[in-house]
Amino acid sequence: MQIQLQHVSARHPAAKDDSVPALRDATIQIQQGEQVAVIGPSGAGKTTFLHAVACALKPASGQLALSGQDPWKLPRSALQALRGQLFLAPQVPPLPPRQRVVTTVLAGRLPQMGFLHSLRSLFYPLDIPAAHAALKAFDLDKKIFERVDRLSGGERQRVGLARLLASDAKLWLIDEPLSALDPTRATQALEVLTRACRERGATLVCTLHQVERALEAFPRIIGLRHGEVAFDLPSGEVSRERLTALYAQHEHELFGPAPVNEFPEQNVQLGQPAVMHCR
Repeated sequence: MQIQLQHVSARHPAAKDDSVPALRDATIQIQQGEQVAVIGPSGAGKTTFLHAVACALKPASGQLALSGQDPWKLPRSALQALRGQLFLAPQVPPLPPRQRVVTTVLAGRLPQMGFLHSLRSLFYPLDIPAAHAALKAFDLDKKIFERVDRLSGGERQRVGLARLLASDAKLWLIDEPLSALDPTRATQALEVLTRACRERGATLVCTLHQVERALEAFPRIIGLRHGEVAFDLPSGEVSRERLTALYAQHEHELFGPAPVNEFPEQNVQLGQPAVMHCR
């Protein structure tokens, strides 16, 4: 799926209408099948950018187009169909605590199911092999019939990513997928996601606080600061000088641990409910 933003400004859902937009005058074009990492200090507008692209947040100004369509000019049914072609994976995945892992993973297919089919799937999983394959990619296949609330924080985060693998989405929008993972699991997760996207021809946009991993795993890097696009470059052209300027006054974030959430008042502990706006 192709993404095009022309002078798009947008506010986070928790912001007041008269507040300064979290994303300001962004002009970005991403071709189908591209893999792009979005970096920048806390409050730079990364999550707002993802929500705008996911049609979960209507731009305050400017124009958004997905594969040539302005989602906000479509009839409601067509907008829902378009949303069904993308997957927004939040930093804290909204996993029902008492649900079995297999059911949680197969929920990634709900947008492509009819009502009766999806209702039946909640009580009896209809494609256990698909859930098993998605979990196996993250070494979680032995947890397939466990309850979600019996998993560790890192396991829950990987289950959320496995749900993405089980979906048929053409656009993957992933917010901080490594925040609860140790270095080995973080490397594995990025390898699985980027490889799967290449194989499917899907478009991948991923926000990351781990700058070194972004530079290693993604061919293109977009840097956001104060809601504006500071640079949009091939990863090989992102110099230390550019990174220093991007993270000025936030140097501790450049190679330090990622904060839990870009918006402190929205912080949620792993395992607690969180809203997935676009699904």
